[in-house]
Amino acid sequence: MAGAKGFPSDRTVLCLFDVDGTLTAPREKIEAPLDEFFQALRRKVKIGVVGGSDYSKIAEQLGDGDEVVHKFDYVFAENGTVQYKDGRLLSKQAIQNQLGEELLQDLINFCLSYMGLIKLPKKRGTFIEFRNGMLNISPIGRSCTPEERLEFSEIDKREKIREKFVAALKERFAGKGLRFTRGGLISFDVFPEGWDKRLCLELLENEGLEAIYFFGNETSDGGNDYEIFHDPRTIGFTVYSPDDTARLCRRLFFDAPPHES
Repeated sequence: MAGAKGFPSDRTVLCLFDVDGTLTAPREKIEAPLDEFFQALRRKVKIGVVGGSDYSKIAEQLGDGDEVVHKFDYVFAENGTVQYKDGRLLSKQAIQNQLGEELLQDLINFCLSYMGLIKLPKKRGTFIEFRNGMLNISPIGRSCTPEERLEFSEIDKREKIREKFVAALKERFAGKGLRFTRGGLISFDVFPEGWDKRLCLELLENEGLEAIYFFGNETSDGGNDYEIFHDPRTIGFTVYSPDDTARLCRRLFFDAPPHES
């Protein structure tokens, strides 16, 4: 039996995906064969994405223009503070309303001062990206090239630049209701307690779904997939690349019954 938009109406399982490292390489567009595979998967189960990036970046990576909200049943940007369902914007929250201007400015000023003391082989622009649901902090700057991104990532592995930065923030803002998670290669996110990716589950748990399968690559403690991966409302899978994600989905939903794990 066909439901809305020609998809089967009996899809009661949702596959919910992180974006960078799960559906795409970091900040890259989804590869065409993988794009086709996930659209085929959509005929068997509902599919959704929950990313830390803002909507425009997710849309750029997973389609052209606003195609993404028509290719996925659910799109949750900025950890779910921006929510789309069936192509429609449902809600949008703002970090400044949650934290207040005084704390927000203290946080921004501390980050700028701290980054001013970091010496790197290269620094570029956009060190703090202000999003609806979080601040994204990048010591090298988000406008770096892909090659510079990889170079910083290697330095960060040796010198633990982001780890030390987060430790300093946790000490300075202890008790202020803030969370810090790494994501991708060059940055980390700062957001109010409770505004991690589990935020999207508040909507999804009322959608009549039998199961929510979550796929992410940053599922260890401190990663931005950690909380939703361990939430009892999801069945979590750690993946290591977009191809690995497709392999798991193929095994779960094409080669075996949907609830076999």
